[in-house]
Amino acid sequence: MTREELLATAGQKYDEVPVLVLASAIDYATEKHAGQKRKSGEPYINHPLAVAEILIEWGMDIDTVVAGVLHDTVEDTDATLDELESLFGRDVAFLVDGVTKVSQARAGMRSLDSYLPHTKDNLTKLMIAVGEDVRVIIIKLADRLHNMRTLQFMSPEKQKKIARETIEVFAPLADRLNMGRVRVQLEELSFKYLMPKDFHRTKNLMDSRLKKSQRKLDRVRREVEARLKEEKLVFQMDGRVKSVYSLFKKLDKVGDIDKIYDLIALRVIVDDLSTGYLVLGILHDMYQPMYERI
Repeated sequence: MTREELLATAGQKYDEVPVLVLASAIDYATEKHAGQKRKSGEPYINHPLAVAEILIEWGMDIDTVVAGVLHDTVEDTDATLDELESLFGRDVAFLVDGVTKVSQARAGMRSLDSYLPHTKDNLTKLMIAVGEDVRVIIIKLADRLHNMRTLQFMSPEKQKKIARETIEVFAPLADRLNMGRVRVQLEELSFKYLMPKDFHRTKNLMDSRLKKSQRKLDRVRREVEARLKEEKLVFQMDGRVKSVYSLFKKLDKVGDIDKIYDLIALRVIVDDLSTGYLVLGILHDMYQPMYERI
């Protein structure tokens, strides 16, 4: 993600003036992080730019995106909160301060075994209390998601430590914020590093079943979409594939993939409860419910 690419992405979501502020923040962070490298060898500024891109994808406000660009400046450079406030406003400085405090709180907990699992809930509460504004936690989740996506450059020991903290603290935290897709991504990435053999075995098992199941789902989707349009209903429809980690946990319980009936699923989203029951009635009319699987 380059400066120009991030600004082009932001330009599709925000007005001209906020994008100019973002450009200024990128230039400021680039100057402050000059000479710093990530474990991969790439310039450090690539990380905050990637965090900002994630925040844009999540539909966050411009102050949160700007804070995402600046989130490591106070902790890792000579930047000060007063300077950030004078340049980018009180909200941005407040958010960066919150992310910095969360990072500092975690840094004091060197050993996972010293606080997990007994105090992992306390860490979650601490992050929320320190954050005050939920946007602080959302920036931290974006930060962790990008770090997990680039975890291959860390040592095996650090990979496992970061992955364990992610799956036991950050993934549940995302779930508490109703960020289910983020939770799934964090769990999936963590599972890959914590239990690589189980991850690849489960993924191969899933891949072997998906092609056949996907064809069935595509057919059902076409049928349902045609019927609901015929009934002149307003709806959205999407499909989902069970995550590898979720499948692993379910296999651990039932033992046989043939006993797992929600490997893939179709969601019909409507605006109100009465329309939901109407759609349910239509689906029961189209297909025979298998009550023993409910």
